Amino acid sequence: MVVSAIVLAATLSMYGCGSGGGDPHAASASVAIKERDFKISAPRTLPSGRVDLSVDNTGPDDHELIIARADQVLPRRADGLTVDEDAIEKQTVGILEPGIGARDMNVDLSPGRYVMFCNMQGHYLGGMRRAFQVR
Repeated sequence: MVVSAIVLAATLSMYGCGSGGGDPHAASASVAIKERDFKISAPRTLPSGRVDLSVDNTGPDDHELIIARADQVLPRRADGLTVDEDAIEKQTVGILEPGIGARDMNVDLSPGRYVMFCNMQGHYLGGMRRAFQVR
């Protein structure tokens, strides 16, 4: 009986004890992103898995942030100024509605190529996009 107790204690100390190892929705990484008129500043490489994006729009206009898998140029709507969000719906992994100031968004990223962009009228074409790689 004493030997069993020692083996159990050793096993628990090796593997830990608890209620399941933490929150399965917890972010695996935190990444800061800055938006301002016609520019998005963000890393060129992000980790795979759950990522917490801290998005700070320093304005002065409202900006949204859309993240989509993209191996090529994104298709545009008939206006020629905005991305056709319906055409990339299956590739979209996150959308942060327009706003100013600091906001948060959580996304699940698998390895591949992505682009984050603001799709407000003319912002994508004006350079408000950032391609990045997930590893």
